[in-house]
Amino acid sequence: MKSKKKLKSLYKKFNEKLEFLKVYKFFRNTCLRLRINIERSIRFELMLVIGICFLISFTFYNFTDVLLKKEYHNPEVFYDYESTEKEANMLLNELERNENLEISDSKEIEEILNSPIYNNSKVYITNTDGKVIFKTSNVYEETIDIYSVFRDIISNENNTSNAARERVHIMPLKVGDSRLYLIYSKVPKAEIVYNTVEMSNSSLALSLTLIIFIISFVVITNNKMKYLDEIAGGLKIIANGNLNYRIEEKGRDEIRKIANNINNMAKEIGEKIQAEREAEKTKTDLITNVSHDLRTPLTSIMGYIGLVKEGRYQNKEEMNEYLGIAHNKAQKLNLLIEDLFEYTKLNNNAIKFCKEKVNLCELLSQLIDEMTPILDENSIIMNKKFDVDKAYVLIDVVKMLRVFENLIMNAIKYSIKPGKIIVGLYQKDDYITFVCRNNGEHISKEKLDKVFDRFYRVDESRNTTTGGTGLGLAICKNIINLHEGKIWAECIGDNISFYVKLKLENLE
Repeated sequence: MKSKKKLKSLYKKFNEKLEFLKVYKFFRNTCLRLRINIERSIRFELMLVIGICFLISFTFYNFTDVLLKKEYHNPEVFYDYESTEKEANMLLNELERNENLEISDSKEIEEILNSPIYNNSKVYITNTDGKVIFKTSNVYEETIDIYSVFRDIISNENNTSNAARERVHIMPLKVGDSRLYLIYSKVPKAEIVYNTVEMSNSSLALSLTLIIFIISFVVITNNKMKYLDEIAGGLKIIANGNLNYRIEEKGRDEIRKIANNINNMAKEIGEKIQAEREAEKTKTDLITNVSHDLRTPLTSIMGYIGLVKEGRYQNKEEMNEYLGIAHNKAQKLNLLIEDLFEYTKLNNNAIKFCKEKVNLCELLSQLIDEMTPILDENSIIMNKKFDVDKAYVLIDVVKMLRVFENLIMNAIKYSIKPGKIIVGLYQKDDYITFVCRNNGEHISKEKLDKVFDRFYRVDESRNTTTGGTGLGLAICKNIINLHEGKIWAECIGDNISFYVKLKLENLE
């Protein structure tokens, strides 16, 4: 039994603790949510600040009101008319209490009237006609006009002045079988009473409270106002053209979001301006490069045709030689114009791709077989290293063939001859990577990062004997980007590698 009682008590304590923990967790979570709302909302912060300022002002008002309050003691003469009425009633009760009392018992009645309790009072006992039957020793009247007594009583009741006046009470009295009137008259005692009057200067207290409220609000919101001034100052700096300036982001509320949006705006505007400057520079470079690349073959064409036109040749063979050179230059000029036209269309997304699912392994194998004569002419050996037999990708076959052909032709042109080229495919996760590697002159990282820029040639002398138009790799990069792939180059020692990464497609 004892063990059961212990278990019950332990279970009861456990439940009590559990309930306490639940209440504590609820209270804590409520406080945390409230704190988060206050920190993240300027509206809640403002409500909290106003509440704090109101509490400070309310406390200050109560303190000031007490401090400014003054007490005045006004003396006032007080006449105790109620005691006179009580004495009259007490005398009436005393006379009527004795049922055996008769009007003939004059001695007993006079003893009651002349009791020390009723000193300084005038007491009359009259019949209904006003004749005085019994009276105190200080009364000399023999008859009383009852009508006059009633009129005086009424006038005294209507008199609200605080002046001393005799208070008269007339009451019916029955002694034995006799119907009488008891008239009790007395001037009440005067007492001086000091009334405490409190005078408070509420208008001054309210004025000071309003000042305290304003001061409290200014002090509490001082940091926020300074931060708003910082934002305004930062916005002015940014508006004056310093787009690299950033406003410090403080707090969690909407003001921080404003600062964040201003910083993002400055960043985006800066990037757009930088992009416009780069575009302008690119346009200038493009005009310069195109002018140079067009002028060189055009000058040669005009020169040789001019020689033929002026007849400055020895024989027909020399004329045909001049015309052949002019024709070759015209072909290179046509190639440059075609590459420039295609690059412009690719760069402006003006070309529609006809994508289809193909096996990249078969496509590259066919391309390598077709390039065998070119490899033999340049004393180059091609090594094919494919890690997979099937790699299906969704591509525009014509455009992608141009990419692979361009990369392989570049490897052939810039390889050390005799030499070898490695073309490989390897798969990782959902991607297939093409690599073309050759041995050639080392290319620095700075130059390697620019090889995909338009009109850029590693050979700074811009020799067109081995070089092309300078747009080949830029066109390749645009084609790969439009296929949502990736292209890059690496150089380790004398090994130069170009990579193309494409997403694999499911066979289903």
